Amino acid sequence: MSETPQEHYDPQARVIAPVIVSTRAATGQREDLSAPVIAEFAEQIGFVCRPPVIIPDGEGVLAALSELLVQIAPAVIITSGGTGLTPDDLTPEYTTPLLDKEMPGVVEAVRTHARRTNPLAALNRGMAGVAESTVIINLPGSPHAVRLGMEVIGELLPALCDQVADIRTSEQWG
Repeated sequence: MSETPQEHYDPQARVIAPVIVSTRAATGQREDLSAPVIAEFAEQIGFVCRPPVIIPDGEGVLAALSELLVQIAPAVIITSGGTGLTPDDLTPEYTTPLLDKEMPGVVEAVRTHARRTNPLAALNRGMAGVAESTVIINLPGSPHAVRLGMEVIGELLPALCDQVADIRTSEQWG
């Protein structure tokens, strides 16, 4: 009997790489509280979470994401911060050029879920998509918004990563 791809695939090898986009956290003016939330959810769904990359708001986002894609190629990169409307909130602008495929429904689900408790969640300009074999999702910068976002994407990531890796049984082919 031949193995299906799922029988020899190790979900523990799935790595989430958090990128915290916060000038105040990067300069030591405040402690980052978003990466621990991402790590908590990663553990709950059986993923491994790398230590966070913490960078200031602005153009460093492109370099940080590019470096992770080339050097680490994690299953998932989750950014926190830089999705608002201030002049240096540029995370979506620096994420979009890296994406091979966009997933607007993922961010829309995050916004819808968060709007239940915070109408301002509609202002989240985050992006979600796939860059080569890595899923990238932008979340807002507050730990509470990250928690709400992870409640949604935590349910999606195992199946999403299976699709990106093209791991499915014959029953799952459309």
